[in-house]
Amino acid sequence: MRKLLRGCIAALAATAATLAAAAVPSSAITGGAPDGNGHPNVGVIVFYEDGGRYRCTATLVTPDTLITAAHCVATDGYTAVSFASVIAEQPPSGFPVAADPAAGYTESEITSAGLYAGIAVAHPAYSDFTDLKNWNDVAVVHLTRPVSGIAPATLAPTNYLEAYRPANILNKTLFELVGYGTEVRKPDSGPQKPTPMTYPLIRRVAYSPGQKMTDQIVQMNGNIHDTRGTGGTCFGDSGGPSFLDGYLVTVTSYGYTDNCRYLGGYQRVDIPVVQTWLASQGVPITG
Repeated sequence: MRKLLRGCIAALAATAATLAAAAVPSSAITGGAPDGNGHPNVGVIVFYEDGGRYRCTATLVTPDTLITAAHCVATDGYTAVSFASVIAEQPPSGFPVAADPAAGYTESEITSAGLYAGIAVAHPAYSDFTDLKNWNDVAVVHLTRPVSGIAPATLAPTNYLEAYRPANILNKTLFELVGYGTEVRKPDSGPQKPTPMTYPLIRRVAYSPGQKMTDQIVQMNGNIHDTRGTGGTCFGDSGGPSFLDGYLVTVTSYGYTDNCRYLGGYQRVDIPVVQTWLASQGVPITG
């Protein structure tokens, strides 16, 4: 069963039952490490849907545009964006609460908190997890003001990942994953079962080997015991990037388990159906 990898930021505890999963070890993105200033163009986004407040990850690709996952699009109001590497070590998150959750954030609620505000737009052919051949789990966030002092990421050229499709190549390829997902660790008390924890809310990085590739999706192995990599993704990492050879090649889409220690699914952004739409949204396409 596939699960969304966005994170609920309302209760901020072990919200895995209502969220999505992927791969994550005991210290982060999934056995990854704090990112520090390693990827300053990767930010956390917070938005409202049906009155609930959620978080995902996104990547700056122009001074006023970010790429994320379509299932991370706000259905109510604006999207809040922060590029801080450390959001909060413990509650509260520091993100404002909308005065009217049913309507979502207003622009002023976001900007008055010192954050960037944006309007999210999903790919028009997003299948909402119903068609693997036409997955298209990608979206953009158009900011109301440009970001200065942060260099945007570079999108991979069209069909760049095709060279890595053969299994004997893909299985030896490490993808660099970045996100603000939950840390998976044993609780301080009670049953000592590794559980997704919302805090600390920080940007992390991990490396996952490729496992399978389709025309739309790359699956990666996020098991922390796989000696080829360092982990994978978990709740809150949805929409976050994977990098290969310096290019942004995928955004985090889904996982399979509640403890984020198995396979993760990643939407390719190098394919024509995605890149044609991104170009229409003002995102530069390489080569």
